[in-house]
Order: sequence, then structure tokens, then C-alpha cells
Amino acid sequence: MEKTTELAPRKKAWRWGTNRWIVLALLILGYIGATYFFSPVRPFVQLPAEHWMEHPLFTTPFLGIGDFYLTNTMVALAVVILLVFVLALSFNRAVKKGNLVLKGIPGALEALLEALYNMTESTAGKWAWTIFPWFASITIMVLLANWMELIPGVDSIGLIEKAETGGFGIQHLGSFFITLVNPAVTESGYQLVPFVRVLSTDLNFTVALALIAVVAVQVVGIRAQGIGYFTKFWNVKTFFSRPIFGVIDWGVGLLELVSEFSKVLSFAFRLFGNIFAGSVLLFVMGSLLGSIAIFPSIFYMLEFLVGAIQAVVFGLLTMTFMAQATQGHGEHAEAH
Repeated sequence: MEKTTELAPRKKAWRWGTNRWIVLALLILGYIGATYFFSPVRPFVQLPAEHWMEHPLFTTPFLGIGDFYLTNTMVALAVVILLVFVLALSFNRAVKKGNLVLKGIPGALEALLEALYNMTESTAGKWAWTIFPWFASITIMVLLANWMELIPGVDSIGLIEKAETGGFGIQHLGSFFITLVNPAVTESGYQLVPFVRVLSTDLNFTVALALIAVVAVQVVGIRAQGIGYFTKFWNVKTFFSRPIFGVIDWGVGLLELVSEFSKVLSFAFRLFGNIFAGSVLLFVMGSLLGSIAIFPSIFYMLEFLVGAIQAVVFGLLTMTFMAQATQGHGEHAEAH
């Protein structure tokens, strides 16, 4: 009788991937650089977006419009638009290949769009295809704008200018490169004007996007209800037949009108406040804990989540208000 020996399944050896070694090397280099070469400097924080009108290359107004100068948040807007275009192009190419399951970035984008559409369909019913493009476009654009603060070089690479008050010293690294150092090392009085600043930290952008969202809500409401949509704001149907209720309905309409304007402020300042505070947090933690590279990474993960949440909240509120605008008083959205 022949003996049969069963081979035990071989255990898969656990190995470090290439990406892990890269991260480890960057952590070590960051510690060495921050400890022995360039100590972290806390950037100058200000609310308005910076421009470079004092430098020869940017002395003329942007597009020749009055005192309208190119700012670093306008550069960030151009970068965000370019990223949206690249994402759309890569997704389109992946779909045309005919693969049933998309992988990589197109696959992640497909999952995001599917989740957003399911939320739109469950809320807006038959108006889902009208509202979904607004919901998806706003969410993706705000998401990219918020996550810009996680990209190395944003808010940290730019032009050195003389500071009006305070400032830091400078150290020349070569013919064209200069870095800020602590005032005790060299003469103080300089600050950095970054080439690219996080787009959502500019109140002009958040207010403009809020205005677009609120106006789009009114457009969807008019498309769904016609002229009758405006009775939401000026309701005098029962003003004479039932005066007491008529006055109440008229007052409620005025409150609805005020609430439409307040939506602009709510949209704009919620997004601006959260992302601006997150950028300041990264500045402060980077300057205090920059030599211990792992600790700032924790706050980067926090801001990654905050940026995603704020983008979804902005888009979700826009979608919800649009769905409400398609309904008359007492009506509900029709499901498929």
C-alpha cells in the first residue's frame, strides 16, 4: 500500500510593499531636515487672498480690469478645473474600454457617482436626473478644492515679500531659491506669498458657489412648478377670504424669502470657516511638531475627512433644497 503525503499549504510570506518604504524614507528625511537644516516656520495667516502686484511680472491688472489682480486662489481655481477635466477624461476613456468593473481612480469615481445618484433618486424622485448633475458637480469640485491643502507645496511655495509688520528672516539656498528662517538667524521682516492657496479658504469662492447653488434651486423650482413657484414667497390666496390665515401665510412667505438669502450665508461661511480653520491647524501643528513627522500626519488625516464631509454636506444640502423646490405645499416627491 502506497503512502500518500499531503502537502501542507504554504504560508504566504508577509512583506513590506514599496510604498511603505517610501513613506518611511520620507518620514526620516522630514525629521532630519526639520531638526538639522530647516526648522519649521509658522506661515503668516490672513483672510484675503494674496496677489503679486508688487512684482514686475504681475504689475498689470488681470485681463486689464481695473484693480482686479491675479490671486493665488484664482490659480487654485484653475488647478481645480483642470483636475475635474482630467478626471472626466480618464473616466470617459475607462468606460469606453468596455470593462464591466472599473479600477483605480475611475472605479472610485464611479462608486462616488453611484452613491450620489442613489441619494438623489431617493430624495428627488422623478426629478433625480435634473438635480443629480448639480449635486455631483458641486460635490466633486468642492472635494478637490478642499483636498488641495493636503498637497505638498500648496501654501508653502511662492514668492518672498517684505512684511509690513513682523515677518521672518531669509536664507539663500542658491541662485533662485530662498527659504524663511527664524528671526534670530538673520534679519527679520519677510513673509511668503504662496503661488497656490487652498481655494475654499477664499470667501469670494465660497460666496460665489453659494450664490450659484441658491440660484440653481430657484431655477429648478420654476421648471417644476412654473409661475406658481413664487407663491412660496408671496402667498395672498387666502388674504381676503380668511384674513387671519391669510396674514399668517403672507408672513410665512416673507420668512421663506429671508431664508433663501440666509442660505447663501450659511453655505458660504460653513465651508469657508471649516476649511480655513483646518488650514490654520495644519500651519500651527506643522510649525510646532514639524520635526516629529508622524504627528502632523495625524492632522492631515483629520483634514482629509473634514474636506470630504464638507464637500458632501454642501452638495447634499443643495440637492435637498432643489428637491424641496420641485414640490408644492403639502406634496411629496414622486418615486420611480
